[in-house]
Amino acid sequence: MWTDNETDRDLLNFTGIAQSIAELVIQADGKPISIGVSGAWGIGKSSMIQLTKTALTGRAAGAGAPEFVFVDFNAWLYQGYDDARAALMDVIAAKLQEIAEEKKTFQDKANQLLTRVNWYRIGRLTASAAVSLASGLHPAGIIGGALNVARSVFGEGHDGKEGARAEEKWLKDKPEETPPQEIQALRNSFEDLLRELKVTLVVLIDDLDRCLPETTISTLEAIRLFLFMDHSAFVIAADQAMIRYAVKRHFKGVDDESLVTSYFDKLIQVPIRVPSLGLQEVRAYLMMLFVDDSTLDHDDKEKIRADIAGRLQQSWKGMRVDRAFVASLKKDMPPELINRLDLAERIAPIMSDTTMTSGNPRLIKRFLNALSIRMALGKAQGVNVNEEVLAKLLIFERSDNSKAYAELMTSVANTDEGKPEMLKQWEEDLAVGKPVEFPANWTSPFLKTWLELKPALADEDLRGALYVSREHAPLVSRDDRLSAEAAELLSALLKTPDMAHVLEKRVTALPKADLALFMSRILERARKENEWGAPDILKAALVVARADDMQAATLAAFLQDLPAHTLSVPIVPLIEDQPWAKELFKHWLTLNGLNGPMRKRISKEGK
Repeated sequence: MWTDNETDRDLLNFTGIAQSIAELVIQADGKPISIGVSGAWGIGKSSMIQLTKTALTGRAAGAGAPEFVFVDFNAWLYQGYDDARAALMDVIAAKLQEIAEEKKTFQDKANQLLTRVNWYRIGRLTASAAVSLASGLHPAGIIGGALNVARSVFGEGHDGKEGARAEEKWLKDKPEETPPQEIQALRNSFEDLLRELKVTLVVLIDDLDRCLPETTISTLEAIRLFLFMDHSAFVIAADQAMIRYAVKRHFKGVDDESLVTSYFDKLIQVPIRVPSLGLQEVRAYLMMLFVDDSTLDHDDKEKIRADIAGRLQQSWKGMRVDRAFVASLKKDMPPELINRLDLAERIAPIMSDTTMTSGNPRLIKRFLNALSIRMALGKAQGVNVNEEVLAKLLIFERSDNSKAYAELMTSVANTDEGKPEMLKQWEEDLAVGKPVEFPANWTSPFLKTWLELKPALADEDLRGALYVSREHAPLVSRDDRLSAEAAELLSALLKTPDMAHVLEKRVTALPKADLALFMSRILERARKENEWGAPDILKAALVVARADDMQAATLAAFLQDLPAHTLSVPIVPLIEDQPWAKELFKHWLTLNGLNGPMRKRISKEGK
């Protein structure tokens, strides 16, 4: 199994970009700089900023080199529990206090800074609690956060008298400042301490695109208002489109697109986009993952990784990373690893294709984890499964060709030996370059590429592979491309479809691409219904249909295909107010087998 954590080991040929980002920070020479590391979900942004941290650490090792203080901040962890602005400042102030104590200098100023941040933080949390109470909401988490901060300032653990004296002193020392004065005082405290400690603060902000718009804006505001100062650098990893969306939501009601662009451009001085992996990088990435999962010792793995990374940096000269190259890096390489390198060589072209993973490292890793789980299931249950065969079937399952996949499973089930005889002629013709005329469900270009992928399956017994796939162990799915909020909404709709109306406003705000996936998943569940009165899943489908006309047409087409005998009267009032209902009722009236009460009710609606 492969973990989904960020890493400072370069498996993606990102070292050159990370070194460039480090150089930008150094060239700023103490001037404030903000760098946005942008890219789609799972593309490697988190690993990129960790590699940047490694690159800056290496630069700081020489004599006379600048000293960097790193702060890793994950805004997503604070969402819903704290004010992101105050949380970010608190994390930074605590880090500077730690450095001051290590250097045994300017500790008073560091403590003063942390106290100022705590004043601000308690003020923000108390204000949030007051708003929550006024709105009738439960502010327990917010009040709890304020109390925790207050305890840390007053000195939790002292007896009552000592605690009271600490609190009295704290309140007495708190300066009476207007909000602008408070902001400027915080900026001055931060800047003075950085200058006197002779360090450059490098703040690495991650997972910003997982946050709700309010948290995203709160974090960005902290950078813009409080922390963008001399001797500071911010490296922000986020999907640029998601940040723009958050800014647009923040300025709702303002149609001027230039305002959104201006806000973003003022905040992010240097935008850097993480490149998608090409075929060469995907093949190398697969091979490095297989090497990491092998029985080789750590030193051998690290040497092979470094050699592959070095080779990738020479790819512009025509240098290839392939099975032959990787196998040459170690004498007596285990045979099972050689087989997996062969597998990587074969599946890399499909893995880099847009219909599969689009070269997305996280999706590639999840695909391999799904493969690993199914191999483990086979071993645990005594089912003999060929990994290459299973990988090819998993690729097919991952594609959007569900009808063709169902036909393949039917073909396997209809033979005593579990061999998909329907593939035999196609595989033979493709092997010799002979043109093939495919039936209706097999015309996708992807399927031709998949059929050409080794090994051929016509003479393979696929029953074992299909058996370990029957429960659909965690797979790479289209859901993986959803934002955190969209994935949460989809899960809620599928789990409690009867409560779909509560989520309608949030569903309507989603992008149309997400709505198409929502309807697809909901209708997959709906196909399991045997009676169509007013099933709860229909309520979820109607929420999505009302959000997008295209999904409304999809739902209407689905309902039109329902067998007449499954329909009953309760479905009519549920859908009668939909703009497409009258045409649907007309169609149902033409069906044989429609029961009398249903026919009577539909006729009444028509009149």
